Amino acid sequence: MKRLAGLSLAALGVVFGDIGTSPLYAVRECFHGEYGIPITHGNVLGVLSLLVWALLLIVSMKYLTFIMKADNDGEGGILALTALIITLSKKNGYERWLLVGIGLFGAALLYGDGMITPAISVLSAIEGVQIIAPAFKELVIPATIIVLVGLFLFQHNGTARVGALFGPIILVWFVVIGILGFVEIVRYPQILQAIHPWYGISFLLNNHLQGFMVLGAVFLSVTGAEALYADMGHFGKHPIRLTWVLLVLPALLLNYFGQGALLLVFPQESYHPFYGLVPSWAMIPMVVLSTSATIIASQALITGVFSLTQQAIQLGYLPRLTVTHTSGKHIGQIYVPAANWTLMAATIGLVAGFGSSSKLAAAYGVAVTATMLISTILFYYVARDLWKWNKIALNVLISFFAVIDLSFFAASMSKLFHGAWFPLVIGLAVFSLMLTWKQGRSLLLQQLMDRTLTIEEFIQSLSLQQPHRVNGQAVYLTANPDLVPVAMLHNLRHNKIMHSEIALFHFSTERVPRVPNSRKVEVTKLGDGFFKVVARYGFLEYPNIRQVIALANHQGLHFRLEAISFFLSRERIVTGLKSKMISWRKTLFALMARNALSATAYYDLPAGQVIEIGLLVQI
Repeated sequence: MKRLAGLSLAALGVVFGDIGTSPLYAVRECFHGEYGIPITHGNVLGVLSLLVWALLLIVSMKYLTFIMKADNDGEGGILALTALIITLSKKNGYERWLLVGIGLFGAALLYGDGMITPAISVLSAIEGVQIIAPAFKELVIPATIIVLVGLFLFQHNGTARVGALFGPIILVWFVVIGILGFVEIVRYPQILQAIHPWYGISFLLNNHLQGFMVLGAVFLSVTGAEALYADMGHFGKHPIRLTWVLLVLPALLLNYFGQGALLLVFPQESYHPFYGLVPSWAMIPMVVLSTSATIIASQALITGVFSLTQQAIQLGYLPRLTVTHTSGKHIGQIYVPAANWTLMAATIGLVAGFGSSSKLAAAYGVAVTATMLISTILFYYVARDLWKWNKIALNVLISFFAVIDLSFFAASMSKLFHGAWFPLVIGLAVFSLMLTWKQGRSLLLQQLMDRTLTIEEFIQSLSLQQPHRVNGQAVYLTANPDLVPVAMLHNLRHNKIMHSEIALFHFSTERVPRVPNSRKVEVTKLGDGFFKVVARYGFLEYPNIRQVIALANHQGLHFRLEAISFFLSRERIVTGLKSKMISWRKTLFALMARNALSATAYYDLPAGQVIEIGLLVQI
């Protein structure tokens, strides 16, 4: 019980920060945003009804009840779901890779979400300053940028140092917003009628197109739902579900009902109904608490982008980048400098460019609605093909969720020219990078394969003409465990010698989050002093050369790290050959390859023991 309470408190700070700060702007955008609806009794009850049932149907029913069943060895998130389909699906190649492509696009869209969430969350909290003192309105943007810069500069320290504070702060946040809403409900208890779904249906029927447009603002209340699934591996299903039912959902409902009650009595508060609930004496502490909560919510999204980047690298969809582990206890706490600085530049640019959280809200939601729709599609194939669920019941369930997802997606797309284009452009850009890198690596490996021969053929050739062997141990990294590394052939051709003991190391990323040490390394003795070592890592793990050698030595390798010479090939890519990849993508791939982290740094090889052999490769 004590462990469950600790996990639930930790989940508050990491999992529920995003969805927990939605009350800052969700109701306001329904009545004060670009497509704001007039404040009438029927409209307020209708919007609240839509908010309530969005939380119940999307978060409670879809994600916590069904989607979270689709875990990949305990891990969640759209890439884990995609990897599950790759590993277990028996579909034909075209259909399977179409699903993989859809999953990758959903993952790419989360980069746009990771840029917008810190901007809109922190900006909406600091906007409370201009309610306290309108004269400080001009300071809102600079103050937001300062907070964001500090947030991103902190990332290299990792979340471990302040992780213990995250849960208690968000706990205070939910308790406070629940109390604020409850006080207003007591003053106007009739607002609780909005729990009846008919008010939401009636709202859509009576307001036609404008009512449909408001769905894009209603969706802002559930934008953190995907995080519940993505962070499942860190805390487990039970703590997340328990925390949602006992604290998060009640606090959110109380606050939303409270804001609705406030608007019925004081419609002029539509500019910022959240802060309208706060007594004047508590405004300053509330702005501080809101800012703290939004920073924590932003931290969760930033960390999510780091994890997504690491998974994409491990699965071969992005080039090697520097990944730093910031905690010795929690594998998920990492820092990716390239992703961090890109997010910082984009987030600050969004704040300066849009100028207010209301305008930013127009850009928010599209990426998340698209990702949720993609999750529904992938879940359907997992449930149908892997779990063999009843097809009729499954079709009814998925059709129900798809109608909801498509409605919110269409409503969000109505804001395409008001900022919604931004996350789509970011998603398409990242998706193009992923596909370009994957295809470019395939073309590159094909070119290298044409220059070499199989290990069996090579060892047989040695019996005909044995080269000079020198005492020593050499390790060659190879992308294909069945072929001789081109670097070894070049070394033999130019230096005319070979080491007495040679190990060919191949690192394979499995379609599971983690591989246990008992299955991580496989050593094969090839004869004549040759060994083949295959190291298998999960897509949430980071290759470790010292660990591989230690595990391999238990299987008869007997290599000493300090005595090994590591041979690597460094390819210089030039374009020119006719291939399926068009010219601009070839150029992009060559640029990505030149800026990729070196294998020496990525695998943490001893720099003084590495010999790189240059290769010119044309694609």
